[in-house]
Amino acid sequence: MRQVWAVLRREYVERVKTKGFIFSTVAIPVLMLGFTGFTAFMAVRAGQSERQMALVDFTGRLGEEVAGRMDAAGYGVELVEPEVGLEELDRRVLEDEIDGYVVLDELTMREGAFAYRSKDSPSRVRRALLEGNVVEAVLEIRLSLTESAAGVRELLGGNRLSFERLGDEVSEAEEISGIATGFAGVVVLYMAMLLYGAFVLRSVLDEKRNRVVEVVISAVTPGRLMLGKILGVGSMGMTQLGIWAACAALIGLLGVPLLAANLPQADLTRIVDVLPGPGVLALFLVYFLLGFFLYASLFAAVGAMCGTEEEAGQAQFPLMMLLIIPFMLQMFSLEGDAFAWIDWAALFPFFSPILMFPRAVSGSVEWWMVALSLVLMVLAVGATAWVAGRIYRVGILMQGKRPTLRELVRWVREA
Repeated sequence: MRQVWAVLRREYVERVKTKGFIFSTVAIPVLMLGFTGFTAFMAVRAGQSERQMALVDFTGRLGEEVAGRMDAAGYGVELVEPEVGLEELDRRVLEDEIDGYVVLDELTMREGAFAYRSKDSPSRVRRALLEGNVVEAVLEIRLSLTESAAGVRELLGGNRLSFERLGDEVSEAEEISGIATGFAGVVVLYMAMLLYGAFVLRSVLDEKRNRVVEVVISAVTPGRLMLGKILGVGSMGMTQLGIWAACAALIGLLGVPLLAANLPQADLTRIVDVLPGPGVLALFLVYFLLGFFLYASLFAAVGAMCGTEEEAGQAQFPLMMLLIIPFMLQMFSLEGDAFAWIDWAALFPFFSPILMFPRAVSGSVEWWMVALSLVLMVLAVGATAWVAGRIYRVGILMQGKRPTLRELVRWVREA
């Protein structure tokens, strides 16, 4: 273990001291903070601007209803008497007293058409909100001529789908949390295994090309060297992910109260309901570690059997497909509309981190399938490490062309 620890410490220290590691570790949180701050700034600006408007109603029937609906949406609407005149309203718009004003007339009652006058064209959100509120108000008034107003309001307010789950009861917050956490976890797992697996491959390939490994191998056995490299890169990856996670949590703690204070009409408290719990984070960590060791062993073997970047790029293509295929299939697994066979495909150890994790946190599979996938991954890690170790033992000292599949089989048998 002393040799493994020495290699681990060397790989870890060398990588965390590089400019690339420092830049990426610092740049990602800074970008996250900048993006969050910019989003919050724009949301606050959008909430403070374009919310003061006037409304003039020439029908005498729609004004109060439309103004009430817009007030409920967080817009400040001033109901103006028709005697004020459109010229006065135009002057107020040009002098920035109000952002714009809505004109309702008899054409609005017949066809739902209305005018919005402003210096700038309305945003898509404002346009959709105005159109929806005006049409609903017109429809309510016209239907009330034949039915009671209370019945019309009940009809317009009830146009929502009510979903009832059969079987185990799951709250809406839990379902949203499972889907959001599963999708975010899949992206992180995919990028982490791809990125840090490539680090292992490049480390092995660089030492092989520079003939450094010929010196190192005299003091450390090939198996321990490979294990030390995998553990070193894995420790570096855990350090980087931990820093990013801490920064994301800090940004969330600072950003959500800021948005809640400046956008009181937004229901930002629901963000807390969809945050993952300790159990989900622990499951993510298990899938990350098992998936990393599984793919890192394969990337180390690819680096050992190749001599150039071009050969390594071609040889790692099958490994890339083992990550890309489940990443594409996982889109069918998040909403629960997946084919039945995807449940069983998620048990394949190389697919489990990408496919099984989102299904586990969203409650789409039974607990025994999650446990079985973890057991299969543990067995696959052992088998893959054994095969990769034998390829690494022979390939790390080989020079020349890339070995064929038959030669790789012979390495595994004779190593």
